[in-house]
Amino acid sequence: MVTLEDFKKLEIKIGTVISAERVPEGEKLVKFVFDFGSEKRQIMAGVAEFFPDFSVLAGKQMPILINLEPRTFRGHESQGMIMAANLDGHPVFLSPEEKVPAGSVVK
Repeated sequence: MVTLEDFKKLEIKIGTVISAERVPEGEKLVKFVFDFGSEKRQIMAGVAEFFPDFSVLAGKQMPILINLEPRTFRGHESQGMIMAANLDGHPVFLSPEEKVPAGSVVK
């Protein structure tokens, strides 16, 4: 169990996918670039096997945990974490019911 104060420490914002491409050095790794309105961020995710065509993700809006400590994967820095549901090991990206401004705060 976490407290409400613990939850309030999480900074989750809606990002709009600018680009998504497979990282040659990583079999499962995809490099996303997200627009958050006032900034752009690179997010790495191990989802390549689930998306044969990354171009369909361009323009998609997703909630991103943005105050996570940066990590490096195969030489590429990840500046956040994509929020997704897990359906039998397959990621299902979440998105707002309607289009919102990039950088909108999730509460």
